[in-house]
Amino acid sequence: MTSLSAPVTLSTPIVRTGAAEPFAAVAIRKPTAGALRGLMLTKVITMDVSTMLTLLPRVTEPALLPDETAALDPADLLALSTAVVGFFMTPAQAAEVEAAQASL
Repeated sequence: MTSLSAPVTLSTPIVRTGAAEPFAAVAIRKPTAGALRGLMLTKVITMDVSTMLTLLPRVTEPALLPDETAALDPADLLALSTAVVGFFMTPAQAAEVEAAQASL
C-alpha cells in the first residue's frame, strides 16, 4: 500500500483565504506514530469525530487547518476518515474490500 491515498474529491471545496483557488481534492498521508501521538487507535479505527478532527490536519495533503476540518461537510469528513482507516488494513483485508467493490 502506498504512503499517500488517492485524492478524495470533496463535495464542498475548501476556500482558504489567500489561496489562488479552493481545494477540491485532498489526499491522506499514511499516519505515522508521531501523527497518532495522543490519540487512541480504537477511536481512529471507529472514526470518532473528535479524533478525526485532531488527526486530519496532521495527515492531509494539502495540510488542512483545524478550523477547516471543523467546518468540513459531513460527507467529506466521512470520505477523508475512510481514507485514513484504509491505512490500517492488512493487504489481505484491502484485497477483500477491493474484490467486494469490484463485484458491485
